[in-house]
Amino acid sequence: MSPTSPALKRVLNTTQLWGIAVGMVISGVYFGWNYGWAIAGTLGFLVATLIVTVLYVTFIFSYTELTTSMPDAGGPFTFAYQALGPIFGFIAGFGTLVDFVLGPPAVAFALGSYAHFLYPAIPTLGIAVCAYVVFIGINLLGIKESANFSMIVTLLSVVELLIFMGLVVPYYETKNFTAHNTPVTLSGVFEALPFAIWFYLAIEGVAMVAEEVKSPHRTIPRGYLLSIATLVILALGTMLISGGATDWRLLVDIDYPLPETLSLTLGRESGWAKAFTSLGLFGLIASFHCNTIGYSRQIYALAREGYLPTFLASVNSRFQTPHWALISGGFLGLIALLLGRTDDIIILSVLGAMLMYITSMVSLFVLRRTQPLLARPFVTPFYPWFPMIALLLSVVCLGAIVYYNQGLSLFFFAALAGALWVFSKLANR
Repeated sequence: MSPTSPALKRVLNTTQLWGIAVGMVISGVYFGWNYGWAIAGTLGFLVATLIVTVLYVTFIFSYTELTTSMPDAGGPFTFAYQALGPIFGFIAGFGTLVDFVLGPPAVAFALGSYAHFLYPAIPTLGIAVCAYVVFIGINLLGIKESANFSMIVTLLSVVELLIFMGLVVPYYETKNFTAHNTPVTLSGVFEALPFAIWFYLAIEGVAMVAEEVKSPHRTIPRGYLLSIATLVILALGTMLISGGATDWRLLVDIDYPLPETLSLTLGRESGWAKAFTSLGLFGLIASFHCNTIGYSRQIYALAREGYLPTFLASVNSRFQTPHWALISGGFLGLIALLLGRTDDIIILSVLGAMLMYITSMVSLFVLRRTQPLLARPFVTPFYPWFPMIALLLSVVCLGAIVYYNQGLSLFFFAALAGALWVFSKLANR
């Protein structure tokens, strides 16, 4: 890119960053996690969720140091490149792309399922495809406009989840939550980990918009820490109350567990259940929209550094958005939407995230040693324990996911090996 080429602009404040961060994740509170109940029951999945909550709290405190030190659209790619070199930079970028390109298809399918639940005449796949067209269009208009939209729908989603908990908590009984469970086993907990990770997956995407944040040394820590606090409360509250309000076995294999919980507790003709389903679309819209921001910035950053075709680093001169990155990532997501199942897409997305978490934490340790004078506006608390815990739990989660999903893992790592081979050939030209 030439020095006069259009660039991304710094316009995001703390509230907008919170909206993007929580928005990227909040769909995981609406659906996806309930598949973990089918594997481990409510008690085993609770253990998995607590493990994953510790992982994300320690990871975010550590990751914030990296993001504020290098506020670049490349995010994990930039961290790994600086610390470990181009090969590991590529590996981190690959994991991040899989994480963020495959997140939207799962959310889009849930969007369609929610709409179909409310209006059975509406085809699930049709709504999912329309979501791509509409929200890529919104993202093309500019990051400030996208962030304001994100903030509104995220705030509505958070309020709705609080209303949901308020409506359902009178029906909560601990005996419902503990009923029908087999003994908690290590294998059950490990196998359920990907669906617990879905509660928090994509919060790391804030790093991809760091280049568009005003005063990043102050705004990024505030945005991250407010976001992880919000998500911990919503995730644990929603899961515990839903499991104790009714027979949780009726919720384990559907993409709309919260409306179904309201239907089972308040009655299928309840106006609250119907209204929640309509408003529940806001949570899915927020995540779809914000993950679209995330994947486009990662594609843009990789292309800017020569890891992907350079035309993908083009920035629209009028709106200052990476238009080809938005469109190409949407095309890949549509392919995944048409070919994959929701649970398989979630597992592949989580595999990408775990690979990226591991490279990011290793990068933090390496940069502390090799670049001690690097400006660090935010310093990881309890160093080295927090990043060490995050790294260890990421490795455990990756190992568990690979062990229990060998076919999908083989596909993931074969794709990584193929991409590395192509990268090495191009690099040696």
